[in-house]
Amino acid sequence: MDTTRAGEAILKTDTLGRVQTPRDRREQLLDEFEKSGLTGQKFAAVSGVKYQTFATWAQKRRRREQSVSKAPVEAGDQVRWLEAVVEESSRDKKPLVLELPGGARTEIADGRQAALAAMLLRALAMPC
Repeated sequence: MDTTRAGEAILKTDTLGRVQTPRDRREQLLDEFEKSGLTGQKFAAVSGVKYQTFATWAQKRRRREQSVSKAPVEAGDQVRWLEAVVEESSRDKKPLVLELPGGARTEIADGRQAALAAMLLRALAMPC
């Protein structure tokens, strides 16, 4: 195995000349990527890593984090209650007012809006 000098660190290479990036450096690069706001391709180019390699690191990290977050669900955690209040309105139809944690509020007056509200709730339930 050969070694290549990059900045202050000595990086090992395999017999095919591929640089072996230490795990802590990979994690540091992935942390920087999450804070950067750049696309994966641009960040890989700026950091000097091939995009496919960088994408593999990111994918493995996401899978690792998802497997950790899939902890067993307690029986009480399966049910989530939402409060629905019907308010008086000057219109003939009385809208349904949906208030979410954090102060978000929406009024639902017909079936099309209900479908959009359902899509919104599904999107909000998904982790970022």
